[in-house]
Amino acid sequence: MTTTRSTPQSDSQTTLRTGRLGVIGIVFFVVAAAAPLVGMTGAVPVAIVLGNGAAAPGAYLAIQLAIYGFFGGLLGAQVGLLPWWAWALLAWATVTLLSLLSVDVGAKVLGVLMLLELLALVVTSVAILADGGPEGLNFWASFNPAAILAGGLAGSAGIAFAFAFASFIGFEATAIYGEESKDPKTVVPRATYLAVGVITALFALTALAMVTGMGASSVVEKTVELSSLDGVPLADPAAVLFSLATQYVAPWMATVMGVLVISSLFAGLLAFQNAASRYLFALGRGGALPAPLSHVNGRGAPSTASLATSVLTGFVIVTFAVFRLDPVLNMFYWFSGLAVVAIVLIEILVCIAVIAFFRRNAGSENVVQTIIAPVLATIGLILGEYLLMSRFGLLAGTVAEGVDPTMSSWGLSPIGWVLVSLPFVLLLVGYLHSLWSHTENEALVKDVLS
Repeated sequence: MTTTRSTPQSDSQTTLRTGRLGVIGIVFFVVAAAAPLVGMTGAVPVAIVLGNGAAAPGAYLAIQLAIYGFFGGLLGAQVGLLPWWAWALLAWATVTLLSLLSVDVGAKVLGVLMLLELLALVVTSVAILADGGPEGLNFWASFNPAAILAGGLAGSAGIAFAFAFASFIGFEATAIYGEESKDPKTVVPRATYLAVGVITALFALTALAMVTGMGASSVVEKTVELSSLDGVPLADPAAVLFSLATQYVAPWMATVMGVLVISSLFAGLLAFQNAASRYLFALGRGGALPAPLSHVNGRGAPSTASLATSVLTGFVIVTFAVFRLDPVLNMFYWFSGLAVVAIVLIEILVCIAVIAFFRRNAGSENVVQTIIAPVLATIGLILGEYLLMSRFGLLAGTVAEGVDPTMSSWGLSPIGWVLVSLPFVLLLVGYLHSLWSHTENEALVKDVLS
């Protein structure tokens, strides 16, 4: 059964407000989702110890977070006063409110937070590199291909590359702001390349600075020393960057970074809220999800989709609080690992869809754009998906009892197998649903072709 649904693009109730975002505004949303300061304080120390040591900067490392759990857990531990779920719900309410305003308001909020965050990282990195650390700048130790690939994909290099794939998840979100941008066909490609470039340069610079500050030859041992808490290595990974900031800049920089970690998490929350609501909006307008999700408010924001997103995230927060699950060990690790595997799977399907689309709708695009690029991307993403799934225990904290995740691939606990399989189960359910009832939106197809 195939039905066709036509949606007039002039309908203000189902059309996002156009002309609100330029290249920089979109880049703010995408880079904020990568939470650079959180990645540098939490992910890099783990990669150095479990991955390829001094060669960690070569993987350009960061982790997309299940931010609500991490935000609530961090505030509950560092500030106290309220339980983690109360802090998470306060952030939830604020993010919901901001997402209902016009998209340029959110971009301005993110702009301020992102500039402060980037400034702190760049100042600290430059200070460390200018000093040279205990051994001087050793660029080759971090970017030597042999060091990066040490251990092979089944070993430490596989761990590093798995985290590297996780680092860049979210850059594709530039496309969802196309309708709200000033010139989609120009702004979106520029924002995509700029976002990838900023994330790459920032993560590489900061990771290189951290390795330099500790000394390339002893970086693993030094990272373990600085991050240990009560004799447990990597129990406090943020202490690595904070210690380096104190040593090479001043104690106040570590204090500033401690505050900016919280703002970085909040910026990431807002970025993900905007992205998720626009995905639901697009699916609603395209007919894949209920049509009410395509409703926009007077400010041109996807209000129904944004509220639906908030209802889902609020339900998760309350559920984890009721069942007394840990906001970091459970909520943070489980959902961050699940999200990365799911998004890469979607990206693989998108690459295949690009090839199929241009075979049926030939345009002015060349063979590189319509066949070669998406084929290469598909191959690379399939490799990345395998690395993510085989190292899912490290990403999601779901390693089977008695398994050393740094030495063995897979080895997942029962909850790990459920989480890593869930995206594929939902894909199958969605496919079967599409066979039973398929809806096409002619207006949107025509809009893409134009």
